[in-house]
Amino acid sequence: MHTMTTKPPEFIQLHHASDQQLRAELSAGLLAASAFASPKYFYDALGSRLFAAICELPEYYLSRTEASIFDAHLGEIAEAVGVGGTLIDLGAGNCAKAARLFPALQPAQYVPVDISVDFLRDAVGDLQQRFPHIQMTGLGLDFSSALRLPERVQRRQRLFFYPGSSIGNFTPDEAVAFFRRLHAACEGEGGVLIGVDLVKATAILDAAYNDALGVTASFNLNLLLHLNRLLGADFNIAGWRHVSFFNTAQSRIEMYLEARHAVTVQWQGGERRFQQGERIHTENSYKYTPDDFVRLLRQSGFGVTRTWSDANDWFMVCHARAM
Repeated sequence: MHTMTTKPPEFIQLHHASDQQLRAELSAGLLAASAFASPKYFYDALGSRLFAAICELPEYYLSRTEASIFDAHLGEIAEAVGVGGTLIDLGAGNCAKAARLFPALQPAQYVPVDISVDFLRDAVGDLQQRFPHIQMTGLGLDFSSALRLPERVQRRQRLFFYPGSSIGNFTPDEAVAFFRRLHAACEGEGGVLIGVDLVKATAILDAAYNDALGVTASFNLNLLLHLNRLLGADFNIAGWRHVSFFNTAQSRIEMYLEARHAVTVQWQGGERRFQQGERIHTENSYKYTPDDFVRLLRQSGFGVTRTWSDANDWFMVCHARAM
């Protein structure tokens, strides 16, 4: 009887931000005229667990609605994107969303990407045992600002997979720049497969980011604890509250941390006096109409586009082919 030997996955760490660079970036955000912190700092160990809990909440429709679209249309999606290519999973996390596609897409290579390969090791190791015939190469890369893929990533039929509506964290102009980087990396073949949250009733959107249990508030506030560790700051989360709302004019959810009272926050090399009601901007999440989103892809050089949605038209999965 023939048994297949599982080759261990490869891991390549490309992102190397020094502590000094990290502190400079965070400090600049806190000292800006309107203070801000990048949403990538939500995801320390506790933040990642809190986000997993958010995905289980009744108000947070995004994850389960996207999953229902893949369940209903996976055959059509596989037909559109093709099989046997290179599946590049951006912001892979626990790799679960991509793994559900393996039986249909049958990738020759799976390339999960996260800012640190340490976030990927356990999940990819388990996946390699389950799918020994797929070559797996984990990349530690900050793909939000640059996309330089090593030679180990096969060029044949690259499919960039970006689920969960994370594209909403980019402004539309940033999204175009991001898609142009993906288009260049496709090298004339392949494409993108992406999850997009759609414009809908404001009450539904507001509830999704202001759940009754307060898990999203905890997720947002935990960013301050992460800043305390990264910067040596002295944020006291009891002095801050979660604020989130849908900005209709900008078609985006905005998330903030708001000072409950005047407070001076200190950190290594800096400090800031926050007045009562002053806010730190922590996230945008843009919501699109299908036509507007397809227009962004066309601006970025992508061609033939197919979309799939749920029965309520709350969420869309979109495939666009590189030209």
